[in-house]
Amino acid sequence: MRDRFEALYRACYPAVHRYALRRTESADDVADVIAETFLAAWRRMDDVPDGDAALLWLYGAARRVLANHRRGQSRRSALAERLRDELAVRQGAPAPLDHHAERIRAAFALLSPADREVLALSAWEGLTGPQIAAVLNCSSTAARLRLHKARKRLARLLGTADEVPVMKPLRGETR
Repeated sequence: MRDRFEALYRACYPAVHRYALRRTESADDVADVIAETFLAAWRRMDDVPDGDAALLWLYGAARRVLANHRRGQSRRSALAERLRDELAVRQGAPAPLDHHAERIRAAFALLSPADREVLALSAWEGLTGPQIAAVLNCSSTAARLRLHKARKRLARLLGTADEVPVMKPLRGETR
């Protein structure tokens, strides 16, 4: 079965690539269509006909993959639009930040992405050490240590001697 699939792939890849390229807008979409088409062929290798009919079968599979891709894109676009509308209604115009909040925002932006993530998981999402560990796929001890170090670095940037215990989301800040 593997040899047959590899031969099918070598023989039909260029045609399936051109098919996807003409019907999608990005290189990522082309790659997804090709991968999903050949995955379908692998899973249903017994249904793939021999000879020239194999390419036609792959075109049919690619057509279905594209249809699923377009439906998914349409659903994602509709959901994103609804969420934008809902957030616009809920948030209204953001209140101006006071000097203290602006200093925190600036210091937070200077932290590494890893530090920002662990602080946000703790303060914004309200997660505990073990919960942060699950999200970061590390031990509870490692999560607590990362959080402690991130708080220390933030405190240093803010010019305070103490660790910053809790940082609430700033108005207009993405959670």
